[in-house]
Amino acid sequence: MHDETSSDPPPPRPWVLRMRWHDLLFLHWPVPAAALRPLVPPALEIDECRGSAWLGIVPFVMRGVRLRLVPPIPSTGAFPELNVRTYVRHGATRGVWFFSLDAASRLAVEGARRLYRLPYRHAAMRCRREGDEVAYASRRLETRFGAAELAARYRPAGPVFRHAAGSLEHFLTHRLCLYTADRRNAIYRSDIEHAPWPLAPADVALSVNRMTEPLGIALPDTPPLAWYAARLDVRAGRLRRV
Repeated sequence: MHDETSSDPPPPRPWVLRMRWHDLLFLHWPVPAAALRPLVPPALEIDECRGSAWLGIVPFVMRGVRLRLVPPIPSTGAFPELNVRTYVRHGATRGVWFFSLDAASRLAVEGARRLYRLPYRHAAMRCRREGDEVAYASRRLETRFGAAELAARYRPAGPVFRHAAGSLEHFLTHRLCLYTADRRNAIYRSDIEHAPWPLAPADVALSVNRMTEPLGIALPDTPPLAWYAARLDVRAGRLRRV
């Protein structure tokens, strides 16, 4: 359960990877923790808030990706990305568990698989702005991992607001590490550094959402919580076993 005894990891020193996230949409649905438990390694506790676990679908555009001490690689400089996630703890440290991360850059997919052991999938994707609205579409190409597709239009629907510690917004977005595992379910963590998310309420029209079908999870037939963020700068540390 969510409480204020949870701890954030220290900022990564030194950072390994730097990036910027643009036109990001947080979509969240409450789901039973029991539905997620078979999909998350036993060593990780599924984190709950308001009596529920949460599943997030997060489309955005990645820009400015670069490794420390390495010049930017043009083919990974800007591309759409889309992740499906939940929230976990290892001991008192809260983090993100990714079920999948679809990306339009094949090089980024292969690099992230090797560097961070993350379940990246190559996808055909497009993201374009039409005034203040974002038109986003993704279709997974590596269907051996399960067919997955999303089509949405979204835009900010109000001003940026401050989310306080203890709020649901803080619980779902203020996650300063990610967890992953190897084939033996040994747990690894990468610490992340960024400012608080500049969240705004979002208007969303979801025309296609098949992102949880490979997981065997049916989302509630209710509108998701939806927040928009225009940009966030992020630095990630090396992956290490915990």
